[in-house]
Amino acid sequence: MLFVFNPHSGKGQIKNKLFGIVDTFVKEGYEVTIHPTQAPQEARKLVADKAGRYDLVVCSGGDGTLDEVVSGMMHREKRVAIGYIPTGSTNDFANSLKLPKDMRKAAKTAVRGRPFSCDVGNMNGKYFVYIAAFGLFTGVSYGTPQEWKNLLGHAAYILEGAKSLHTVRSYFMQVECNGEAFEGEFIYGMVTNSTSVGGFKNMTGPNVELDDGLFEVTLIKMPKNPIELSEILGSLTSSRDDTDLIYSVKTDCIRLTAQEEVAWTMDGEFGGNHRVVEITNEKRAIDIMVEDTEKALETKSLEILSKN
Repeated sequence: MLFVFNPHSGKGQIKNKLFGIVDTFVKEGYEVTIHPTQAPQEARKLVADKAGRYDLVVCSGGDGTLDEVVSGMMHREKRVAIGYIPTGSTNDFANSLKLPKDMRKAAKTAVRGRPFSCDVGNMNGKYFVYIAAFGLFTGVSYGTPQEWKNLLGHAAYILEGAKSLHTVRSYFMQVECNGEAFEGEFIYGMVTNSTSVGGFKNMTGPNVELDDGLFEVTLIKMPKNPIELSEILGSLTSSRDDTDLIYSVKTDCIRLTAQEEVAWTMDGEFGGNHRVVEITNEKRAIDIMVEDTEKALETKSLEILSKN
């Protein structure tokens, strides 16, 4: 096994759990190569170059670390399954996969669970796990100091976002999707494969499936007054599709053309400035280890019997 972890993710808690995690891996019969990351994009390069030598790659960190590992794996012809121990401040995709929040339990899932083939996004040739977005709040996660993320968690995103509300700007874009084309002024857009964004559940809409080959697209139009802005926020937080100010659709491919270069974020990290963006869904491209519910129920039953 190749075990890659970000030692600075989410208060650096993994340092206190490292022995127990590695012990779990070894007890399952794995010979473990441990690699703490030293720099951004190191995990991506490591996995792209060396994953073929291993039966399983396990990573620990936030959504950004998982993004690097998945991106590295996507550049390989022969791919191996990925285990994920989430230690970030939000862990949107881990929540979507219903992975345990306890690190030791997540380690057990990584080696005892079952592989789940999930979709991966491709934006202009670069891969993302669960979200590509532009506009309002997209600069928040990669613009917020790490110390804030560690101390405040979700509140850090909200506080940093609130500071920029008075400078809300819009982007005129042409959108091509599902054989249709339209245009408009948008303050925010996201292409997602997740049940939560920024820690908020249901923002991506109902009936989200991570392996159906479809993205959930949300585009928010520029509000003309505070009442319309309140209508937008109310619709997002209640997950009600009852406003004409939000365009929502499921699709496997979308093309957005802006009049100027627009900053994008991919899985919470800066994704570059683009005038034209084409995003496609690569269906069931990566195997990620998730809880085997049947096996978990069996284990729980045996634990109860042994206590009695």
